[in-house]
Amino acid sequence: MKKSIFGYANTTKAIAKSGGWDIYDDKFTSVSKDEFGNSLFPSSMFDETKSSFEITTPGISPNNHLIKKAKNLISEYDYFYDDMPFNVWISGTNGKTTTTKMTQHLLQSLGSVMGGNVGVALGDLDKNAKIWILETSSFTIHYTNKARPDIYILLPITPDHLSWHGSLKEYEDAKLKPLSMMSENSVAILPKKYANTKTLAHVVCYENEADLADFCKVKLDDINFKPPFLLDALLALCVQKILIDFSDVELLNRFVIEPNKLEEIVDNKGRIWVNDTKATNIDACIQAVKRYEEHKIHLILGGDDKGVDMNPVFKFLKGMDVVIYAIGSNTNKLIELSSQFGLECKKCNFLQNAVKEINENLKDDEIALLSPAAASLDQFKSYAHRGDEFKKFIKELNLL
Repeated sequence: MKKSIFGYANTTKAIAKSGGWDIYDDKFTSVSKDEFGNSLFPSSMFDETKSSFEITTPGISPNNHLIKKAKNLISEYDYFYDDMPFNVWISGTNGKTTTTKMTQHLLQSLGSVMGGNVGVALGDLDKNAKIWILETSSFTIHYTNKARPDIYILLPITPDHLSWHGSLKEYEDAKLKPLSMMSENSVAILPKKYANTKTLAHVVCYENEADLADFCKVKLDDINFKPPFLLDALLALCVQKILIDFSDVELLNRFVIEPNKLEEIVDNKGRIWVNDTKATNIDACIQAVKRYEEHKIHLILGGDDKGVDMNPVFKFLKGMDVVIYAIGSNTNKLIELSSQFGLECKKCNFLQNAVKEINENLKDDEIALLSPAAASLDQFKSYAHRGDEFKKFIKELNLL
């Protein structure tokens, strides 16, 4: 019996380095070998009767024929669980990456490393580290049935990845699944709406930032970060508080926010352009707009909306001083929704057109905001590529 891997991406490549795997991927058109001696097969050749167990790349949908045929499917978390050190899982819809990086910033002196969705696959993490801090996606959780966190940090859940999960309930259930597996020695920090979710873990609930500040015994005014990063910062402080009974605000304030998330760019006319390309879902976009709602906003929306209902964005924007610049594969949907909600919308189709159009209209006290509420792969290699192009197009207008 052979051990099998589905999909040859970063997650599974880190596992495949050990050798001895049969790897199945749609991009393989013939049988071959990789540098580690693994056998590479077209996915159509998978035979479940000859496989002892299977590990999947998290992004493969449950409807994929490989997943449906698998008899002993596990996640990378399950595969490494027996050798995991103390581990912190960070999930939710928006803010996972920032919260993970802030937590690592606070705990690295304790011997922590970070990985998961944040960029380092579990197979490449230091097994001798004292703590693993893992940004954990709903995809990974869906396929995980053995591994469980010692600390689970859950940010608010809003609609995302509905085409993958099938419904908001299934997406939400995936985010809550770790609670059912946690022990009485573990801790979960959850939005208040999930206070009654069944779990053996000790639960700390929050409704807002003030609740978390009370738990950490810190003052909100002492924290340098503004919403939406304030919530991320406080959740990171909560992990530190749980582990060492102290929240180091001074150390936290030295953390630098990553690019592509509410990244402000001032052009040579003194106008503000905001690169929030990482806002790939509706809640992230709404949070970005909230930050600048005292200004008129020129908002670039659009891309691959992943089957999510965009109505909540337009309900939020209705009555605000905002002009929408529609780009990407859902351009026509955005134009129709703008009409329904009485919002001004300019059909741009492409990001470069939107930047040029905004340049003609943007005044000194207004904000140009790229916060697409959609994924980028319809027109770009990644959300980061979209952000880089945004900055390049601004520069090409001789504004930087």
